[in-house]
Amino acid sequence: MKRIAQTIRLRPERREEYLALHREVWPGVEAALRAANVRNYSIFLRGDTLFGYFEYHGEDFAADMAAIAGDPETRRWWQLTDPCQDPWDDAGVGGNWSDLEEIWHLAEAPPAT
Repeated sequence: MKRIAQTIRLRPERREEYLALHREVWPGVEAALRAANVRNYSIFLRGDTLFGYFEYHGEDFAADMAAIAGDPETRRWWQLTDPCQDPWDDAGVGGNWSDLEEIWHLAEAPPAT
C-alpha cells in the first residue's frame, strides 16, 4: 500500500461552489477511484489550502491514475472542480495537486502475542 498526500489552494471566490460539489460527490467519480485501487481518500481544508490524502492498493500506479484521468465522468467532474483550485507553482506531473513528502508515519501496532 502506498500513501499519497497532496495540496492545492482553493480560490476564495469559488469556496462555496467547491464545498457544495464535495457534499455530493458523483457516484461515478467515486467508482472510478475505487476501480483504480484508491482507498481512504479524504480532502481537508484549512483557510484556503486543501490537503488530500489517499491510499493506493494497486500494482501499477501510473496505469491506474491514467484510468482515472481517462474516465469521462471524472473528466466532467474536473471541469467543475479545477476552476475552484489554484495550483502551487510545483504542481505534480499529470495533475494540479502538488505532492507532499512523507517524513514520518506511525504504523499500526503489531498484534499482541
